[in-house]
Amino acid sequence: MLPSLGQRRVTGGDEDVRVTELRTAVARLRRRLAALPTEFPDRSIAEYELADLAATAAHGVPEAARLRRSLLLIAGAIGSVSALSPELTEVRHAVELFGEPPRH
Repeated sequence: MLPSLGQRRVTGGDEDVRVTELRTAVARLRRRLAALPTEFPDRSIAEYELADLAATAAHGVPEAARLRRSLLLIAGAIGSVSALSPELTEVRHAVELFGEPPRH
């Protein structure tokens, strides 16, 4: 089914595939960040936003604007840590599944 037509893709149950992808991507990035021995100034911001995204995704379909805001904060907080780049890209792709930002 096509989300551009307002239709919802679902997995075996009633869960939206986009939510599943988001939860999976966020969980991977949280694990990689937790395993990273390096401290950096905005690590706590990234950890907080990832925890918030995980909680949001656990309670249904999140609002796209909120997801994009969280993604920007996470990317800004860990953007210079190249070891996390693949997982951050996964989160970005998962957020993009919820649609493009409105054009003004």
